[in-house]
Amino acid sequence: MAEFSILDLSPVCEGSDAAQSFRNSLSLAQHGEKHGYRRYWLAEHHGMPGIASAATAVLLAYIGAGTSTIRIGAGGVMLPNHSPLVIAEQFGTLESLYPGRIDLGLGRAPGSDQRTAQALRRNLESDSDQFPQDVIELMDFMSKEPRQPVMAVPGRGLEVPVWILGSSTFGAQLAAHLGLPYAFASHFAPQQLMQAIRIYRETFKPSKQLAKPYVMLGFNAFAADTDEEAVFRASSWQQAFVNLRSGRPGRLPPPVKDYYAKVGPSERALLDSVLSCSAVGSPDTVRAGLAAFIERTGADELMITSQVYDHAARLRSYEIVASLKDEVVAARV
Repeated sequence: MAEFSILDLSPVCEGSDAAQSFRNSLSLAQHGEKHGYRRYWLAEHHGMPGIASAATAVLLAYIGAGTSTIRIGAGGVMLPNHSPLVIAEQFGTLESLYPGRIDLGLGRAPGSDQRTAQALRRNLESDSDQFPQDVIELMDFMSKEPRQPVMAVPGRGLEVPVWILGSSTFGAQLAAHLGLPYAFASHFAPQQLMQAIRIYRETFKPSKQLAKPYVMLGFNAFAADTDEEAVFRASSWQQAFVNLRSGRPGRLPPPVKDYYAKVGPSERALLDSVLSCSAVGSPDTVRAGLAAFIERTGADELMITSQVYDHAARLRSYEIVASLKDEVVAARV
């Protein structure tokens, strides 16, 4: 049975600010909890005018205080930006505050451009190569009997569940080797999706944390009462994606009518790529898109992301998607 979860970038909309983004993020997490989403994750990015979730652990503490049952976590922490000990302490703190509700997704990208990464005082060449060792060290800090003399307080013995994130086959191989659940960023980089899933499932080695492969996939969903409204709402995300890939990152813009029809061939090619892991439309349209994607990939869980400018419309989109889950799962059985 495929689970549905929420990925939030805490978007900063044009005409708004980070403080409002944080209030919206809490509202979304509470909404997701109400409508049966399994997890709510935040992603670490730096130097992005339209993304407010840079201090991921701090924002998760705020989200945890305003929710009670939904799992919360990082999707993910970009480990090359941090020492494993610091992340063990941060997520040990979160696990101590909200026991049994914390997930720790780990990625090896910096979550920023090179100048911003340098401002984070990390050596990109060596740190990315160090990622597998850093993951092992971090998990050891949180184990009941760590091998290293330095103690993570809090953190030691809490065994916060670790996920490997990726958009290539590297993460698939590492997650399989360590016996960890794997989350693929198909919502923005679907090119190696099927290859990565195959490698992960075929080479998976059971571990103390996980007995069999578990795949979570990013999926863009823009649901509204009509196809026309959903296409209109999705144009904010489309504009932001094109701007980012064109070297012009900015705040999430208001929607515009017929955006896709107005862009040039290169922009349309960018959008066509991510639209392969997306559903935009009325409940019937989105239901079909979700079912087809799950059938194609065999995903155990979908991490739904929906970058909608209007917060009420965003909540409505997640509400519609949640209402479709039982039908989508039943169609697969």
